[in-house]
Amino acid sequence: MRQDLDVEGCALREGAPGDAVCGVVPTRVAVPTDTDSLAGVMAAAHRRGLSVTVRGAGTALDWGRPPRSLDLLVDVSALSWIDHNAGDLVVEVGAGTPVAELYAALAAAGQRLSYDPVRAGGTVGGALATGVSGPRRLLSGALRDLVIGMTVVRADGVVARSGGRVVKNVAGYDLAKLHTGGFGTLGVIASVAFRLHPLPESLRVVSARVSSRSRAEQALAALRGTTVVPSAVELDWPAEGAGRLDVVLEGTPDGLDARVEAAARALAPRGRDGDPAVAEELPEGWGLLPAEGTVALVTAPPAESVAAAAWVGELSGAVDAAAHVRGSASTGSLSVSFPPGTSSERVGLVVDGVRSAGGHPLVLLRAEPHIRAAGIDPWGEVPGLELMRAVKDSFDPGHRLSPGRFAGGI
Repeated sequence: MRQDLDVEGCALREGAPGDAVCGVVPTRVAVPTDTDSLAGVMAAAHRRGLSVTVRGAGTALDWGRPPRSLDLLVDVSALSWIDHNAGDLVVEVGAGTPVAELYAALAAAGQRLSYDPVRAGGTVGGALATGVSGPRRLLSGALRDLVIGMTVVRADGVVARSGGRVVKNVAGYDLAKLHTGGFGTLGVIASVAFRLHPLPESLRVVSARVSSRSRAEQALAALRGTTVVPSAVELDWPAEGAGRLDVVLEGTPDGLDARVEAAARALAPRGRDGDPAVAEELPEGWGLLPAEGTVALVTAPPAESVAAAAWVGELSGAVDAAAHVRGSASTGSLSVSFPPGTSSERVGLVVDGVRSAGGHPLVLLRAEPHIRAAGIDPWGEVPGLELMRAVKDSFDPGHRLSPGRFAGGI
């Protein structure tokens, strides 16, 4: 296999336990240094009919299902570069570029990618492949909405490009949305172009304690009746104690004062549950999912986000699972984190309860090994699964890319 996979500009080595994807150790690991060598190794893998999974920084290799087979792990961390056109508010980056490195480069020019990472230490390609966006998607859209162009290497090694490097373009189909959140099952992301936004001059976080579901719903209804235009509205619903709402406001210093006052009045009228706190920086760990334990994503209509969080909390409490719910109250995207070591029985009862009695879609983003071993379906019922399978058949006829990792065993 080694001789057949020799490609100029691509290092090759044996797989090791540290390379495991959901517990599956690859036979080989390839490290291409550019798009050409990535295409070359993918073409070589195609000729041999090898199963392939992709890695950036490896921060989400325990997400999704274990691959059915893993002959080759392609490490794209060397595809790290930044081409920033500040005048056009556009940047093109390699898939292996660390998100933190990209943010630092953009901030130096007074700009940003309006996306809150959900994992520390991740790469741009990994963020796109997993497709989960943080709190400020409320104002600027999810990560996939910021993509204006993408270069992908197909399963057969052919390089495909869609979009371009200008904000308004009609170059080809919008294939980027298919690859975003596809867990590498349709192709290998090599590079991506994003539209950017100027860094806001000032930021305020208005935080208020909410002692009950009804108080949280009243506060959100009052907030919707204002003109404050928040960048994020985060709900924190712990297993025990009162919840909290965090409203992020961005803009000019002079323009923020009135918006902060309006948000504070909406969140805690007449000081109920105490006066709101106002900070000038985001809380530590803003938007990041817990680094340990099992984590699920629940989706609810925005108007039902508090009810969904309370329902998950009640269900969790009934089986002593101690789940912590947090997420965007205004988009209905909620994360549910279980303490490390929570039994598979308790997690399973919560998962089944939310999917059935609660009626809300739930995806297990990350499951601890004993949860995976229990056979809990990470994805649940997926509308449009047959169409997704047809897309997979078209993009990867041999089903060699991350086989089995995605919904329905795709």
